[in-house]
Amino acid sequence: MITLPGIEGQSYAVLGLGKSGLSVAASLRASKAKPVLWDDNPTARAEAEKADFAVVDLATANPKDFQALVLSPGIPHTHPAPHSAVVKFRAAGVPIIGDIELLFRASPQATFVGITGTNGKSTTTALIGHILKSARRKLQVGGNLGTPALSLEPLGADGIYVLELSSYQLELIQQNLLKVAVLLNITPDHIDRHGGMEGYIAAKARIFETNTPQTLVIGTDEPETRALVLQARQKKNLHIEEISVQHPVAHGVMVAGQQMFSYTGEEEGGLITNLGTLPTLPGKHNWQNACAAFAACRALDVPTKQIVQGLKTFPGLAHRQQLVAEIEGVRFINDSKATNADATGKALACYDNIYWIIGGQAKEGGLKGLEEFGPRIRHAFIIGEASENFASWCQANHLAHTLCGTLDIAVQKAAATAWKDKKPGAVVLLSPACASWDQFSNFEERGRMFTKFVETLSSVPQAKVLP
Repeated sequence: MITLPGIEGQSYAVLGLGKSGLSVAASLRASKAKPVLWDDNPTARAEAEKADFAVVDLATANPKDFQALVLSPGIPHTHPAPHSAVVKFRAAGVPIIGDIELLFRASPQATFVGITGTNGKSTTTALIGHILKSARRKLQVGGNLGTPALSLEPLGADGIYVLELSSYQLELIQQNLLKVAVLLNITPDHIDRHGGMEGYIAAKARIFETNTPQTLVIGTDEPETRALVLQARQKKNLHIEEISVQHPVAHGVMVAGQQMFSYTGEEEGGLITNLGTLPTLPGKHNWQNACAAFAACRALDVPTKQIVQGLKTFPGLAHRQQLVAEIEGVRFINDSKATNADATGKALACYDNIYWIIGGQAKEGGLKGLEEFGPRIRHAFIIGEASENFASWCQANHLAHTLCGTLDIAVQKAAATAWKDKKPGAVVLLSPACASWDQFSNFEERGRMFTKFVETLSSVPQAKVLP
C-alpha cells in the first residue's frame, strides 16, 4: 500500500467507494490522515462504516474542512451533470483530485509510465509490464487496470509504475509526472461524460500536458491523434515517438505487412521482428499495442533483444481475444472486453468463418462500421437488451442471425452451428460490441461465464479445453 508523507492529521473527503475509492481511504488512514467518505449507494456506505471509516454526506459537509476532494473515476464532475458534492467543493475552491495525483505526490522520485487510448490500453499496459519484468526491472502495474494506484507497493527512485489511465483519471491529474506517456488511439467513447467528442479528445490529451521532460508515444492512424501530434510538437519538453500500422513514420515504430520496423533517425533503425509469429497478439490492433510497448520500453533503455523476447513470451490478457478452448476443430474466443463496435471490428478482422456472439447494452452507434466484415461472418447469435436493434442490423446487412436471449443459449447454438458447417478455421467469437450491464456486473463476469459455458461443451469427443 502507498502512504503519503506529511499529511498526518489532515482531512480528506473521498467520494465514491468502489475499488479505487476504498484504496484511497485505506491509504489516507495508513498515512494518519482523516478520510471522510461518501457514496450514494447505501450498501457501499454500510461496508465503509463496518471498516470503521467516517461516513458523511459530502453534499452537506463544509468543504473548507478538507485539504481536497478525492474523486473516484466513476463520479461525474462536469458532464452530463456534476455530482452535488463536486459543485459545492469546486465553488469553495477546494482541489478536486484522483488517486493518480496522490500516487504522484507520494512517489515523486519514481518513474511513471502512463498508457491511455480508447482501445488497447489494458493489453499495452500489461505488455509493457511483462517486458519490463522480463528485463528484471523493479516495477508495479495497475491504475485503471487491475490494482488501484494506491494499493500498489511503494517503490524507490529506481522503481517504475506502469499505469493504465482512463480519460476520467486523466482529468483529475494536477501535476503530470509521467516520464513516458502512451496515447494509442481515439475513437468515440464516453461522449456523455465529456460533453462531446471535443471534450473526450481534450481529456486524452492531458496525458502529455506536463512541463517536465517526457517521451510521448502516440498512434497516428486516426485524424484525431494526428491533430494531437501537431499540438504536441509545439511543446519543447516532449520527445515524440509515432507509431502506426497504416503508414510510414519518420521517427518511431511502424508495421509494414507483418513486420515491425523502428525508425530512430539513426543507423540502428530497421526491422525488429515478424509480428505474425506472435500468437497472443493477433491482428493490427494488437500490432499497434506491440509498437507502443516497444517504443515505451526503448524510452526506458531496455535493449531491443529483451523487448522482442518479451513480445514473444507475452501470455495475453483474459477477455481480449482469449483462446479458451478448441473443440472438434472450432476455436472459442473470449473477447468480452470489446464493448463497442470499434473494438469488435478489430477482432472480426482477425478471423474467417466467424460464429459471432453479440449483444448486451448497446453504446452510441451500435454496430455501425462493421458492415465490411459481413463476408467473414457465417452466423450471428444475439443476446441481451440490444437484441431487436442488432437483429434489424443483421437483416439489413443480409447476415444470418438467431435471437438467443442469454449467453448460455448463444454458446450452445453457435457451437452446434459451427460443428455442423465444418468450415475450416471456424471460431465461435464472443465480441459483443456492447456493455455488459443488462445481464452481468461487468465484462469480466461476462467473459468468465462464456468460458464456463464453453467448458460444458468439453464432454464432446475430441474436445480440447485450454488452461
